[in-house]
Amino acid sequence: MRSPLNRLLALAVAASSAWATPTVYLAGDSTMVATGNNDGTQGWGADLPNYISLAVVNDAIAGRSARSFTREGRFTAMAANVKSGDYVVIEFGHNDGGSLTPTDNGRTDCNPVNNNYATTCQTTYNGVSETVQTYYTYLVNATKLFQAKGANVIISSATPDNPWETGTFTYSANRFVGYCKDAAAATGATFVDHGLYTASLFQKAGAATVDSYYPNDHTHTSPAGANVVARAFVLGLEATSSTLKSYITHD
Repeated sequence: MRSPLNRLLALAVAASSAWATPTVYLAGDSTMVATGNNDGTQGWGADLPNYISLAVVNDAIAGRSARSFTREGRFTAMAANVKSGDYVVIEFGHNDGGSLTPTDNGRTDCNPVNNNYATTCQTTYNGVSETVQTYYTYLVNATKLFQAKGANVIISSATPDNPWETGTFTYSANRFVGYCKDAAAATGATFVDHGLYTASLFQKAGAATVDSYYPNDHTHTSPAGANVVARAFVLGLEATSSTLKSYITHD
């Protein structure tokens, strides 16, 4: 029969083992989802396990913005499962633009006025009054929520639309990239310029190859394209000080 001390030691070892292996959680939109819409597309989150040794929980949902992900309680639901030492990757931007008027689509964020990220907008969505915040504010609030659980947060810039769409390679960072950088700096989170690293790989691949990665439109990638986009995230991660890069298996 085990002594009380031995039982305590066994419990301590078991607890240590449980906490020793982190999990990676993903929050994003259709460019990150595990599966496409049965239309030949796939999000890059499905391929992240090809490059890291940790379990990946993909909580991305198609059609979401930082605002709608927040309003639907999805960040809060994720935080309930996150434990200390886990990693959370937040990547939005494709659905955050647009205008709140004349019709609010429920996804558009409030634009900062005079670079004031505390700017708010009033709207009515689905018959409910809503105070809309800036993209930056949604990211900061989500990051702090996960950090309060002891998680390591990575804020990632959105993947680019097909930069070869016109036949000539064109890529420039949009305003959401700057918002991501600022949100990461304000919270001490890691910033990965996923858009830039994806664009770099796509430039090297050439127009014909990259065009084949976008079977239906200029935003959603094929499984082959998604794998390249996942690799781009890993390359961007390697350029940071995040401890998640110690779990990269290859690049």
